[in-house]
Amino acid sequence: MKDEIIKVLKPEHRALELIEINDKLGLKTTAEYQELGIEIEKLVKDCIVFKTKKDKYILLDNCPGIKVGRLDLNKKGFGFLALDKEDDIYIDARNLNGAIDNDIVLIEVINKALKKEGRVLRVINRELKNLVGEIIKLDNGELGFKLDDTKKDITVILNKDSLHNCVEGHKVLVGIEKELGRNKYEGKVLSILGHKDDPGIDILSIAYKHEIYDKYSDEVLKELETIPSEVDPKELSGRKDLTGECIFTIDGKDTKDIDDAISIKKEKDHYILGVHIADVSHYVKENTALGDDAYNRGTSSYLADTVIPMLPHKLSNGICSLNEGALRLAMSCVMEFDQEGKLLNYDIFESYIKSRKKMNYDDVNSILIDGITPSGYEEFKDTLLLMNELAHILRKKKIARGYINFEADEAKIIQDETGKAIDIKKREQKEGEMLIEDFMIAANECIATHIYNMNLPFIYRVHDKPNSDKIDEFLTLVHLLGYKLSGKVNDMSPKGMQQILDQLKDKKEFPILSSLLLRSMKKAIYSKENIGHFGLASQSYTHFTSPIRRFPDLTVHRLLKTYLVKKDMSMTTISNLESTLVEVAEHSSEREQAAVAAEREVDDMKMAEYMEDHIGEEYEGFINTITNFGMFVELPNLVEGLVHVKSLKGDYFTYVPELLAMVGKSTKKTYRLGDVIKVKCVGASKETSQVDFEIVEDKQNGNQE
Repeated sequence: MKDEIIKVLKPEHRALELIEINDKLGLKTTAEYQELGIEIEKLVKDCIVFKTKKDKYILLDNCPGIKVGRLDLNKKGFGFLALDKEDDIYIDARNLNGAIDNDIVLIEVINKALKKEGRVLRVINRELKNLVGEIIKLDNGELGFKLDDTKKDITVILNKDSLHNCVEGHKVLVGIEKELGRNKYEGKVLSILGHKDDPGIDILSIAYKHEIYDKYSDEVLKELETIPSEVDPKELSGRKDLTGECIFTIDGKDTKDIDDAISIKKEKDHYILGVHIADVSHYVKENTALGDDAYNRGTSSYLADTVIPMLPHKLSNGICSLNEGALRLAMSCVMEFDQEGKLLNYDIFESYIKSRKKMNYDDVNSILIDGITPSGYEEFKDTLLLMNELAHILRKKKIARGYINFEADEAKIIQDETGKAIDIKKREQKEGEMLIEDFMIAANECIATHIYNMNLPFIYRVHDKPNSDKIDEFLTLVHLLGYKLSGKVNDMSPKGMQQILDQLKDKKEFPILSSLLLRSMKKAIYSKENIGHFGLASQSYTHFTSPIRRFPDLTVHRLLKTYLVKKDMSMTTISNLESTLVEVAEHSSEREQAAVAAEREVDDMKMAEYMEDHIGEEYEGFINTITNFGMFVELPNLVEGLVHVKSLKGDYFTYVPELLAMVGKSTKKTYRLGDVIKVKCVGASKETSQVDFEIVEDKQNGNQE
């Protein structure tokens, strides 16, 4: 009967009573009417049909004000409904209706002036796995469980039998056994991660929550024994010998997994750029324990100064890492550019190399920016200057076509030997860092364009154009801040977005506006279909340059070998790849998003830990978010804290969305988005990853500055 019900409801754009549906189906008996009621409630449960408050029914597809999606909450209490084919919908904390982070929910859309909002009507599906928390002592003296994830407002009662070997303070991984009531569950301890005071357990707890594991299976470890520590001369056959070339690497000082090396020559007026990438695919084969594990992990995770690698260290830091002076197998992309940065010619091939030097960004920047050559770099100085010359040409060309530089700041957390955060610095993108980025983008585009022109199945790194509604919301916000934009502000091209940012660069709110415009964009993902990369203004783009750290890059290497080395473009191979690459792309995108979420959580937790030792200290920061419950203030070191509305003295303050401001009822004192204010840290908790600020008072007149 389900198909018949859907058929009847499909042309209807108004909600029907059950008796109306009954009549349209031509049902005659009471038994049929009762069966109809049962079947339509199943369709409601499956979110195919929506039931109104007046007990009427309408197909969900015919009800634009009702949506189904995954709930993505943040530490500020609010979140977004993630939709596949539409822009995300904002959900305020007051409208969650018991829903928790990652729930699949049914929501009702509330149209607002500034942004589309929604309220949760009900939770459709809840996956509770990888719950990590702390064993605590309850008031009755027994052991209990406190979930780490504050975005999941649930209670978990632990099965007593599973508490064996647990003590107060242990961090544990818990699995759900059964539901006991609304947001209440019974669970059991699956494994003990360690004690909360043990170095690194805080980071490991967040990693496990996101299914990022630091241990490898016995099968992987056994297979690892067959991996050599040095390159066998027999493996060099058929490869191009580049050991005589001046090839070197540039990375951070602490980098141990080095997967890209570079070289350059100038022939007449042309630059010959070589990008040489570790040939991980030679060692990590398909349908092996190592290969399957790399697929499951999807990516390496960089959590503060802790690395949980995609590949075991014997590979990531050993035979696959392009270490100084070591013979290594590589995949090389050698490109010829003219003086304008136009790609004239290229070659992609298997090679073997020997890196002349492990350079670091600090030393390279010393040469490129300060003109000072550190000891040991003398013979490479001219080569680095030539590289920088080409990098500037490529960058200029990239910007001219519409490349969008959002200048998103990143924090570098510095920890002591016990794993405690002792300093926070803003990562700097200088000449050396940009040079490597420019060269890697060039190689990734070259590889992607080559295979795209061959019309063969491939993995692309794609970034879809933003939805016009999102950009309209952003432009409305810019207008509310009092700024007028010139030119074609509705130009949805990368060049149009670039011009908007250029006009806002000198505004005090630029860091916020840049971040908000970035959030208006869709996420970059992996896909078998090439739709281009909007942010890079690139027609064809892939990830080829980091196969030690990312599974898609490893897949790209495998595909290059299949097509260009083995020359296998048979119908059987093509057919198999058509289906498997869709799954690889989707899974890799999911694992990347999990790693990013874990990295953000660790940063938030470590920032709060750092601020625990700075309570009472005063700082200058700017207001980057305003909500109905307060304002979030960002410090120069990227630490963010909440000034709760209740802490604002001298008046009753309310959030006025139309002004993007917190306004005093009597005094009309106004705090606007982007305002620079002086705050005092009055609270910080590593446990909740939260920092609390209060606006500093002027002691002389009792007013807030």
